[in-house]
Formats: sequence, C-alpha cells, structure tokens
Amino acid sequence: MGASSFVVMLPPSEGKAEAGTAKTKYASDSGAFGPSLGQYRTDIARALATQSGGDAKLLGVKGDLLVRAQLSNRSLIGAPTLPAWQRYTGVVWDHLDLARLPAATRTALTKRIIIPSGFAGLVRADDPLPDYRLKMGARLAPFGLLSTWWRDDLTDALLSLTKKSPVVDLLPQEHRSAIDWSRVSTLVRIDLVSKSGGIVGGHNAKAAKGLLAQHLLSSSGTDFERMVSTFVHPEYTARVSS
Repeated sequence: MGASSFVVMLPPSEGKAEAGTAKTKYASDSGAFGPSLGQYRTDIARALATQSGGDAKLLGVKGDLLVRAQLSNRSLIGAPTLPAWQRYTGVVWDHLDLARLPAATRTALTKRIIIPSGFAGLVRADDPLPDYRLKMGARLAPFGLLSTWWRDDLTDALLSLTKKSPVVDLLPQEHRSAIDWSRVSTLVRIDLVSKSGGIVGGHNAKAAKGLLAQHLLSSSGTDFERMVSTFVHPEYTARVSS
C-alpha cells in the first residue's frame, strides 16, 4: 500500500449477521493479519471454549443473545465465516453501505478498512470472520483487559501492513486504546462535531460516522482538510484533529 492511498479504521459492531458460508471455515491465520495474529486468536478462542463461551458479565448480553453468543464463542475455529463487512451489521456499517457498490469498487475499498476486534485483534473488511461476541473492553481470563493485552501486537501488525500510508482513525475510545498511537507517525484523527454544540453520541452519531467513512473512502488523494470540508450532514461537521 503506497503513501498516496490511506486506510480507515472503523469499530466493529456488537450486532452481527448470523451463520455464514460453511465452505469457508474460520482459521486463526486467515486474512490480512492472520500470519501475525493467528496464534493470539487461537489463544482467545481456546480461553472462550474453556469458559463455555463466556458468561453474561463477560459478554454483556442476556437471554437469547447470550445463548447465541455462548454457542458461537465455544467453537470459533472452524466456524462458518462471512467477510467482515458483511458480518458487522451495526449502525456505522449500515450507513457505510458497502453492499450498494459495484463489486470491483467494493473489493478495492474493503482492503482499505481495518477493524479492531476483541477476538481477532485486527481484521480487514474483506477478511473472513466467524460469528462471535467479545468486546475490546472486556476482561477475559487469563489475559486481563483485552485492549491492553492486544496493544503491542496490534500496533506492530498495523504498522507492518500500512507502512507509510496515512491511517485515518474513526474509532471510539474503547478501540483507540488497543493501539499505541505514539508509534503511528501517519495518524490522521477525524472527529465529528455537533453543529448545536451537543454531545456527539448515540444512533445519529454512529450513522454519521458511517456516512463520513463512505465520504472519505470515495474521495481521492490525501488532503483530509479538503475532504472534511465537503462532508455535508444536517447535525454534524467533521474536523481533522491531528
């Protein structure tokens, strides 16, 4: 990846599409980051399996969602997969709306989207991913807080893949904390700012983030001040903060 292009970092969604394609069974060393993060993914998968997929406190859900999460988390290796951009179904991803794009355009753009994951560490949007539930802010024994446990290895993996390309950070704090940004010299942080002066959060802000990512990825060059100046939204503006 050359310095003339850039990658966008987006958060995963708690909501995920179920099941997947059985012929693409999940392997921990799959995808763009598999060679560097595969062993750590295996360690996470084994820990979840020994804990019967995790309890309600770890996973942050109950009822049917807990049952589904535990079932998925017990057998992550070898599970059916979907590309990450199809697996994640939250508000950000709905409004990014990659499905609307011609296949060739989508193929190119998904290689420029990177997602931190409590289970997989980092995934590219075109990487295969099983159904799972594990927040980056979770504390999983014996590893502790996952964002801290992952940090050095995720930073190494990110730098190895992106090299000198700008890295656009659209992450919330939970996922930002999984990267040592002091080592990322090409960081570009873009934040949403409320036109009314109110707090940026909730459904509308997530929707705006998806639209902002769509806008950035469809723009050419690396003049981020120009890109954010042409982002139009009724509630928010975008600002390059670093």
